[in-house]
Amino acid sequence: MNRIFKLSFLLFTLNLIISSCNKSEQVKLDVAQQASEAVYSNFPESFESGTKTSYTAANISLTSGSWNFNDALIGNLTTDRKNGTKSARIQNTGSLTMNFDLTNGASKVTINHAVFGTDASSTWGLFVSTTQGAAWTQIGTNITTSSTALQNAVFTISYTGNVRFQIKKLSGGRLNIDDISIEDNSNSLTMDDNIALGNPSAAATDVSTPNNYLLIKPQYVLSYNNARGTANWVSWHLSAAWKGSAVRCDCFTQDTQLPSSFFRATTTNYTNTGFDRGHVCPSEDRDLNSTDNAATFKMSNIIPQAPILNQQTWASFENYCRTLLGQGNEIYIISGAYGSGGTGSLGGTTTTIANGKITVPSRCYKIAVVLPLGNNDLTRVSSTTRVIAIDMPNNQTVNSQTWGAYRTTVDNIEAITGYNFLSNVTLSSQTSIEAIVDNGPTQ
Repeated sequence: MNRIFKLSFLLFTLNLIISSCNKSEQVKLDVAQQASEAVYSNFPESFESGTKTSYTAANISLTSGSWNFNDALIGNLTTDRKNGTKSARIQNTGSLTMNFDLTNGASKVTINHAVFGTDASSTWGLFVSTTQGAAWTQIGTNITTSSTALQNAVFTISYTGNVRFQIKKLSGGRLNIDDISIEDNSNSLTMDDNIALGNPSAAATDVSTPNNYLLIKPQYVLSYNNARGTANWVSWHLSAAWKGSAVRCDCFTQDTQLPSSFFRATTTNYTNTGFDRGHVCPSEDRDLNSTDNAATFKMSNIIPQAPILNQQTWASFENYCRTLLGQGNEIYIISGAYGSGGTGSLGGTTTTIANGKITVPSRCYKIAVVLPLGNNDLTRVSSTTRVIAIDMPNNQTVNSQTWGAYRTTVDNIEAITGYNFLSNVTLSSQTSIEAIVDNGPTQ
């Protein structure tokens, strides 16, 4: 592993407080939430710590607390749909009920659900009690489960004080439930340090290092390479706090934050080249407001990408990262490109565009560090943290395989680029997570 030296930049910590007084029980089956609250400790509930092999009603102690399983058990069969080794399985009109209260209300509940085995579709509902289980009220409408792959149901609510929840199966075949995440009602939005996990190339804001020039923006951080006319890497934090409804601006503009002595690409440099203006930090990762979205269209955040790569396989992985937000996660992402010689829509191999000012990369890479929502993110990266590293060819046949086929290790990307990714993470954790090829879900 290449170890350069550790350099940490604390950009900003932004906490926005949103007060909420009216109860809303609208169910949103959409991961693009505009707020990100704190997940209660001991959640998500994954059912990994419990054992229950029969459907007989009983109370079971889990990581989050005591739950009543009625006509339900904890399944570990190959036909149980699950993340990890276990999930809850409910039959008939069974239920999962919390025997404990959460004391700071709730703003969102996220539940993974799927059909068990080859059973028929089922319907179920989420119920809430503010009276310690004496009375229950259904939240929103019934949910229909028809997929054998885990799907997310996201319930956006607003409760204060003591609250507990119940999942009640209403009809149909057996139902798997997994990874229940509950966010409290503190309403604290977090947009964390975009470069918290480290500066991969020890870039500095110094005109004497034009090929490793550090450019810091509120929306992302990058190392600019003047000789290539593009970024070496871009680093950003992604959580639901960054998500909103701002319209994609399509406002590609020269980045005047770069020193005037540097090459500053313009959108016309890409015209009729056969390559897309490919975002490194995606537009959809920064759509909370028009300012954030416009920042992703600065040309320093753009690289020449083959249209099929940009619009299909690369975009598919970007979309997958955003789906992880709805599962109660936040992500630290570092992405870039290397090599020269790509194949665009005009065919052949192109090494440069813009009269040699912009190098067309041969490969594009991305590293995503997935964490459950929380605070003190750097200290929470451990040897078991999920890290997804991909390395894709910059050509028009990349879509012959799905993005999952391009998974690799962080160590491999480090060996090729010479960078030291995740350098602020403890060495023991780096050693573990940088050597593993991710084998988690891809959708």
